[in-house]
Amino acid sequence: MVYSMKWKGRFTNNSAKQVGELNQRVKSALQVLVDNLMTYGPAPGKQWPNYGRLHGKRNEDKRHCHLIKGNPTYVCCWKVNKLDRLIEVYYVGTHEKAPY
Repeated sequence: MVYSMKWKGRFTNNSAKQVGELNQRVKSALQVLVDNLMTYGPAPGKQWPNYGRLHGKRNEDKRHCHLIKGNPTYVCCWKVNKLDRLIEVYYVGTHEKAPY
C-alpha cells in the first residue's frame, strides 16, 4: 500500500497579483501544475517542459518549469520547504521577466 501525504501550496502576494494578469489559457496550465505539485510533491514530472532546479542560496530549494511555450513563454517558479511540506509559488509570468 502506497501512502501519500499531500503538500500544501500557497502564492506570495506578488505572484497572486501576477496570476490576475494572466490569460485564461496560462491560468488553466498553472492550475494543473499547482494541483500536480500539491498531489505529488515539488517535482512535477516529465510532462512539464524545462522543469529544473534553480541555483541560488545554499539552503534554498527553488524550482521552475514552463507553463506555455511560444512567444512569449510563460513560466512558474516556486520554493520548496520539505519540513513543512510547503510549496510557495513566488513568480508566474513571462520567461523574459523571470527572476533567475
